[in-house]
Amino acid sequence: MNERIEQLAVEARQYAFGEVENSQDPTEWSTKYYNEMFEQKFAELIVRECAEQSMSIGRYNTPSGITPDLSIAIAVGLKKHFGVES
Repeated sequence: MNERIEQLAVEARQYAFGEVENSQDPTEWSTKYYNEMFEQKFAELIVRECAEQSMSIGRYNTPSGITPDLSIAIAVGLKKHFGVES
């Protein structure tokens, strides 16, 4: 795993732990609930990172012909496809 993915995993773990720790429902204090929160957040962070990279590529208008408008459309499309809020 590269360093950025490891950083995203740490962020997702911290989020999941916080969700479990702040839960008022004792049935949510389980490994299953923690894992669900971790997986959901980790996936969301990866999608956001991909969308941000798409935006970055468009800013530089690379020789591959990706324009800023196209990169924005790709970023928005990725988020929409995976149900990630802006």
